[in-house]
Amino acid sequence: MRPVIPYVVAALLFGIGVYGVLRRRNAILVLMAVELMLNAVNLLLITADTTVRAALPHTGQTFALFIIVIAAAEIGVGLAIVLQLYRLRATVSVDDVRLDTAPGLTPAADEGSTALADPGRAAVS
Repeated sequence: MRPVIPYVVAALLFGIGVYGVLRRRNAILVLMAVELMLNAVNLLLITADTTVRAALPHTGQTFALFIIVIAAAEIGVGLAIVLQLYRLRATVSVDDVRLDTAPGLTPAADEGSTALADPGRAAVS
């Protein structure tokens, strides 16, 4: 069997996934692009397993199964994060997410304040 076609398809899928991760603003579409990249790697592993007979049989299929399990866990956690983001900010746009501040915390107004703006600072009085 000539493995050129599956390798080219895997490269195209991976390229589309990278493009989706870099260019999309919607968090759901970013997760879908990551899934495309993982499926491209699965296709590559299965093709390599069928064309190149290694000392350990079915290793590509085993790795592909592990990737499928990891992808399912990643989607579960990723969708939970996206749902929480939508509940807090009413949008799933990746550009609107601020990573340096939490949504419910306010910066401390003065030095004596014990607000949760700096969780590393201990409130000692």
